Amino acid sequence: MIGAAEIDLAERLADAAGEIARKYFRQPIAVDTKPDRTPVTIADREAEAAMRTLIELRFPNDGILGEEHGTARGDAARVWVLDPIDGTRSFIAGIPLFGVLIALVENGAPVLGVIDQPISRERWLGVAGQKTLKNGAPVRTRACADLALATLYATSPDMFGADQPAFERLKGAVKATRFGADCYAYAQLAGGFIDLVVEADLKPYDYCALAPVIAGAGGAIADWQGKKLGLKSDGRIIAAGDPTLLPKARAVLIKA
Repeated sequence: MIGAAEIDLAERLADAAGEIARKYFRQPIAVDTKPDRTPVTIADREAEAAMRTLIELRFPNDGILGEEHGTARGDAARVWVLDPIDGTRSFIAGIPLFGVLIALVENGAPVLGVIDQPISRERWLGVAGQKTLKNGAPVRTRACADLALATLYATSPDMFGADQPAFERLKGAVKATRFGADCYAYAQLAGGFIDLVVEADLKPYDYCALAPVIAGAGGAIADWQGKKLGLKSDGRIIAAGDPTLLPKARAVLIKA
């Protein structure tokens, strides 16, 4: 059950991570390369450390899964899932298309999600069973039931690997395709400006926060098999502003 205490903590986590991100944004900082060949900075590490400290103080029995500092109590019934800077490549390039992602997962299912853009100071809060809020005001996805009229986003055309032919089929079926917004694309889908986001090779800290935000705005989000997202999803994601669009996109993706 998500109550005021959990929502308050999620907001505090976003505040703490955002303050650190703003401190380092467009500043000369070192960029390290992790074993998976993705970049990481002091901003990523400090922001996650700050969030973990707040969780330990407020809910010491909850688990934590973070991109930069690993897992603590991963078998707990409740796990906070953290991506301190989703879109580090944009962050180090000085482009404000990144975000802080915070999720609370209960028994494997995301029940609370925050997408926070620290530079524009936009924050989307999704809670299971409630309407998604952007800076305190409800947001809503837009109606678009026709793939041929849809705008599609993905972080990169290079993220699909063996699924590249499937993505190319979908790209050919929609009106327009754009790249490069990371989690910010999902936020804009929740606000009614994008119709589809389709991605692959995501980790739980990349997608868990998105699910409550999209669902609470009237959209639909699932894996490529049409299953609900959880900690063990395979990282291939479809998000649709109009729920009727999701099975149509999925049919194109999985076409033999």
